[in-house]
Amino acid sequence: MSSISQILEHQVTIIPNEPGVYLMQDAQGDILYIGKSKRLRSRVRSYFQPGQVHSPRITLMVQQVADIEFIVTDTEAEALALEANLIKQHQPYFNVLLKDDKKYPYVCITWSEDYPRIFITRKRRLKHPRDRYYGPYVDTHLLRQTLRLVKRVFPLRQRPRPLFKDRPCLNYDIGRCPGVCQGLISPENYHKIVEKVAMIFQGRTEELLQKLSGQMELAASQLRFEQAGQIRDQIKAIQGLGIEQKVTLPDDTVSRDAIALAADETYTCIQFFQIRAGRLVGRLGFVADTVSGTPEGILQRVLEEHYLQVDPIEIPKEILVQYLLPEIDILSNWLGEKKGKKVTITVPQKQQKAELIRLVERNAGYELENIKRHAQKNLLGLEDLAQLLELETIPHRIEGYDISHIQGSNPVASQVVFIDGVPAKQCYRHYKIRNPEITIGHSDDFASLAEVLSRRFRSYQNKSETELLNLEDYPNVIMIDGGKGQLSSVVKILETMNLIPPLQVISLAKKREDIFLPGQSQPLDTHPEQPGVQLLRRVRDEAHRFAVTFHRQQRLTKSRHSRLDDIPGLGFQRQKQLLAHFHSIDYIREASIEKLQEVSGIGEALATEIYRYFHPNN
Repeated sequence: MSSISQILEHQVTIIPNEPGVYLMQDAQGDILYIGKSKRLRSRVRSYFQPGQVHSPRITLMVQQVADIEFIVTDTEAEALALEANLIKQHQPYFNVLLKDDKKYPYVCITWSEDYPRIFITRKRRLKHPRDRYYGPYVDTHLLRQTLRLVKRVFPLRQRPRPLFKDRPCLNYDIGRCPGVCQGLISPENYHKIVEKVAMIFQGRTEELLQKLSGQMELAASQLRFEQAGQIRDQIKAIQGLGIEQKVTLPDDTVSRDAIALAADETYTCIQFFQIRAGRLVGRLGFVADTVSGTPEGILQRVLEEHYLQVDPIEIPKEILVQYLLPEIDILSNWLGEKKGKKVTITVPQKQQKAELIRLVERNAGYELENIKRHAQKNLLGLEDLAQLLELETIPHRIEGYDISHIQGSNPVASQVVFIDGVPAKQCYRHYKIRNPEITIGHSDDFASLAEVLSRRFRSYQNKSETELLNLEDYPNVIMIDGGKGQLSSVVKILETMNLIPPLQVISLAKKREDIFLPGQSQPLDTHPEQPGVQLLRRVRDEAHRFAVTFHRQQRLTKSRHSRLDDIPGLGFQRQKQLLAHFHSIDYIREASIEKLQEVSGIGEALATEIYRYFHPNN
């Protein structure tokens, strides 16, 4: 055993060889990994056997293990159910088989809130056990189109935050929103609306149409013709949604899921088809490392991770798989217990079902080819960039910086990070420019960039080059959006910090896509369409997009700011009461302390504070 396993050897020997769940923890007590096995001791011991070949993910995990806990169960099915619950509760880092590469989007419904939000996200991170994620969806354009239609058909909250404090916005007047911001609909009734929307993303459109048809007939029989007409329009819209998005399959009586994969030595692409009443209602995509397991094991783990996140009603009675799963009976029993009905998992042999699996496998193969093309494109760009900049190795981490403002107002900066040519959005950062000399009408991109780079690399000072190279966030290339002037200002501040060298800083000018190096008056001899320049353009465009988005957010926040927000002790409800009583801030400013006290909830102390705010000289 290795040195780390010698510390744990006694713990491994006392683990029983029975079914159960094991929890691996680091030195701080954080759970690294949760697994299950029908023979706990054998499974745990296999992690520390000399000569055992593990994937890079598991190897990294084993190096951090400091303690092992276990829970014994009576059966393997109980172990699977317990593992699923514990993973859902703790969400250990090393239990993530699938890459969170921000490639495929999800639909999130925040059921934990009184008025749930519905939005598209590329991160599946549960902030509350009641929230639900649907997906990931392969066709992003189709998903956005579906969500737009849903928000047009059903009265839903359209904004993440209220536009006005004391009244609903235009969406309420035109029937797009039920007045969530002002509480004009109860949380119970709003949940009923969102439940109908969730049925669409669960693939239960036929069930939803039947439910709406019953509600329409009931409303018509009770002479509520306006409500019946609204439901009729919802039915037509949902039926129209399914015309182009669903592929009809031969068997229209059974609902089933089908999963298959295609793999090479690096990537494994998994396709997951959801068929409901003979129609393809969802095509989900997943990506895994090929070294993370066998094809059978990867399929099993994908199914476990997927069904762990869904409601029982979304589990079909039949699941078709490409290969025989290693623990097919345990998974089938667990899903059956979760659904409350028998769930069958089979490798299809008959022609119709086998053709469906081949269709799913063919789609997985196309997706694998697409990923390989993107990977090859990134590799060519990195190799060409390394040659252009005369780097010893291809750059692993590239950072891009840009400034955004409107004539000096709300100046901000962005930092974007590309890892191996792919955007690493978890590493992105925003900066608000603090320079007091940059004000409305007076902008200074040179000073702004110098400030941002000095703040970013402040912790790098007084470190040796060897220490810098060992840092996890050490950038191989720093790209500035601009020309020689922007580059010179950045290089000057980094030289005062003794960081040039080793930091490699370049700039990319917009017009001719010229690359400038420190100390050189002429740009590099490049072509705008060569792979290395295209890679830098992607970094530059992403930095620009990220900076502009943050700048717009700052402007919007400032435009919504009220003078009443600056008064100490005056909260949102009191502001609403003041505006309801005086109708405008001008009348509040002219009111005396006695008049202010006439408002319910405004005492003498708060009235005096309000008056002093508007009349500081009195």
